[in-house]
Amino acid sequence: MTSFSESALERKLSELSNSQQSIQTLSLWLIHHRKHHKLIVQTWQNELHKAKPGRKLTFMYLANDVIQNSKKKGPEFTKEFTNVLVRAFQHVASATDDDTVKRLERIVDIWKERAVYDADYVDQLKRGLHKRSGNEDRRSPVKKKKVEPVVLLEEEEEEEEGSPREPPEPEELMKALEELEHSASSDAAVREKIANLPPEVQDVSMLEKIQDRDSAEKLSKMVDEACMLLAEYNGRLAAELEDRKHVSRMLKDFVAVQKEKLAQSEEMLSEYKTKLAKVTSVRKELKSHLQNLPDLTLLPDVTGGLAPLPSAGDLFSSE
Repeated sequence: MTSFSESALERKLSELSNSQQSIQTLSLWLIHHRKHHKLIVQTWQNELHKAKPGRKLTFMYLANDVIQNSKKKGPEFTKEFTNVLVRAFQHVASATDDDTVKRLERIVDIWKERAVYDADYVDQLKRGLHKRSGNEDRRSPVKKKKVEPVVLLEEEEEEEEGSPREPPEPEELMKALEELEHSASSDAAVREKIANLPPEVQDVSMLEKIQDRDSAEKLSKMVDEACMLLAEYNGRLAAELEDRKHVSRMLKDFVAVQKEKLAQSEEMLSEYKTKLAKVTSVRKELKSHLQNLPDLTLLPDVTGGLAPLPSAGDLFSSE
């Protein structure tokens, strides 16, 4: 998608907070852009190492959410994360306290229970959790600090908006605009499905009508399907929002460049109008000057009635 870039991903990871909403929103965005899974996982690993100890567990929760919720879409993330998870678990365990390690162990146990990864790989992850250096094993627990969401300040946003960017090529801009025509908000079929969801999945008071286990299990299945439908659609809408922001920036950059070129063209036009006026003035003066010059063809023949000059022989003749 046009909205995906490494810089955009890095920014989103820097803004990630430990709230469930923040993690799930970014997870849906990553799953939507799963064709970039290699770059996503590599960037996630890089940013994990840069993150402060208090934020590293949040990165692991994000990986867990992406791995588990992307399984129905495809195996890309599940496979790609296997290349970095052992080192990631070892790194986080070495940089944090025992309580964080216990939380990481719980994630690994869930993966084992749900067969996300096989037993051998789970064992590798657990060994990575406890593979610390001797000094780190004996250190006292790190005092926990409240993890605050990383918010981009308005001044930074304005600076980013005002920073010079390369304008898009017309073909690139046209392609981005065409892609928006097939965005989530234009998907009438999905919106109709959502509009036709049964009231039982939307109204908690309807639960009072359930009298037997079969009805409860049937409703549970309906609710799960509705959650999956809405979560996927919300992810698509979030991606569309990013796409539209990206296209808006592209249009802004494109218009800014066109305004610059317009000003340059107006200046050039003014300059060459001045040149044209000067050349036209010279042309007019030259034409007037030519009209005032005598026509040599109209002058009388001054040699027609005169005798020819004598030759040297005539001058020295004895006669």
